[in-house]
Amino acid sequence: MKSNSKAPSAVAAKKRSPLAWVPSVYFAMGLPFVALNLVAVIMFNNLGVDKAQIAFWTSLLTLPYTLKFLWSPLLEIYWTKKNFVVLTQAISGFCFALIAFVLPLPNFFNYAIAIMGVIALSGATHDIATDGVYLTALDKKTQSQFIGWQGAFYNLAKVLANGALVALAGVLMTYFKESNEARAPFYAWMIIMGIIGALLIGLAIYHSFMLPTGSKPDGTAPSGKQAMSEMAQVLVDFFRKPYIWYYILFIVCYRLTEGFAMKMVPIFLQALAAEGGLGMSNEAMGTIYGVFGTVAFIIGSILGGYYIAHFGLKKVLFSLVCIFNVPFVIYFLFSLFLPSSLWVIGIGLVAEYFCYGFGFVGLTLFMMQQVAPGKHSMAHYAFASAIMNLGVMLPGMVSGWICERTGYETFFIIALIVAVPAFVLAWFVPFTHSDNPDAEKVEADAIAGEENTETL
Repeated sequence: MKSNSKAPSAVAAKKRSPLAWVPSVYFAMGLPFVALNLVAVIMFNNLGVDKAQIAFWTSLLTLPYTLKFLWSPLLEIYWTKKNFVVLTQAISGFCFALIAFVLPLPNFFNYAIAIMGVIALSGATHDIATDGVYLTALDKKTQSQFIGWQGAFYNLAKVLANGALVALAGVLMTYFKESNEARAPFYAWMIIMGIIGALLIGLAIYHSFMLPTGSKPDGTAPSGKQAMSEMAQVLVDFFRKPYIWYYILFIVCYRLTEGFAMKMVPIFLQALAAEGGLGMSNEAMGTIYGVFGTVAFIIGSILGGYYIAHFGLKKVLFSLVCIFNVPFVIYFLFSLFLPSSLWVIGIGLVAEYFCYGFGFVGLTLFMMQQVAPGKHSMAHYAFASAIMNLGVMLPGMVSGWICERTGYETFFIIALIVAVPAFVLAWFVPFTHSDNPDAEKVEADAIAGEENTETL
């Protein structure tokens, strides 16, 4: 009787399309990260915080996302992945709402940064659990088909938050200035933080019903000593994987140019022509990125996913690296010719977003299908993601120093040179696991056999 009572829900979960949860859960993944790393910078600047303080503390907030692999094995051992996803969404939503309440206080910056630290830890944990659900709930063919949706809605959060919400903050500040000019930025950003909080809490409620469970831990929870031993073994197993050092180098190099250039791109777009920039306004950037860029990115990500699903990742990986680096060619041309037409600039930025979305899905799927498979797939994917983040963070730390000394034109030439290793590595990269969906069952049986042998 007990099994029969659970049967309807189990059948419903099995039949539920990934479209019911993949877009929404990856949107929920991207929203806190973007809010902490991009939107918070603009908010604190509007509120009169010292720029050096802004740069230091908002950069430090990325640390949990880089170090998340340290506690990722614990999510393999305790509770369910779905529960972690729902809980962290709720925590992040509550914390953003709390930021709205602390902004009017005299020492709002200290309080806000402390709360954002909690959001960063929660968001990093959410990333691990979300990827774990994706890896365990979908087969390889479905992963390939929906990888575009994953990337599209993760970055939709980026464009929405950094475009629409920032633009809305500007509108609200103008509105509140009529009654209280000094407090207008605070009132505006209280509303924006409240919106982000409400979105995340709403998504937590939605995913409590719609999200697959993901794999559950086997048996009873281990002791603290056993958990630490398990974590150590997970790390050892990761570095024992075939071609792992080649894969690490490839993962780092794939986004190396992006990490090198991304911090300078908005500065370049807004810098005056006399300074070698394009002189774009906030309104123009918000419109292009928030409307046309969103559409282009979603289309690019979805088409990239189906492109991979049709031909196989191994056949198209080099072409994906090529497409992923097209935006930096565009920026070099912009720096060379300094176009003044907003139409020309807009077309270039839309092309950038399309190519970025199309090419980005290749790296995500590579980590899922070549680095993560086997025991502890969720933890190993988290390791790979952390390594990828280092490939973005480290070159970004020196990019400003280099740009100040070279100028934008030379800077983007250097960025293109930095991309060369990714092309070479993509051409020769070995595949440990087949990207043929027909081989998935055989591979899974082999892994299961290895695990059974270890228990004898």
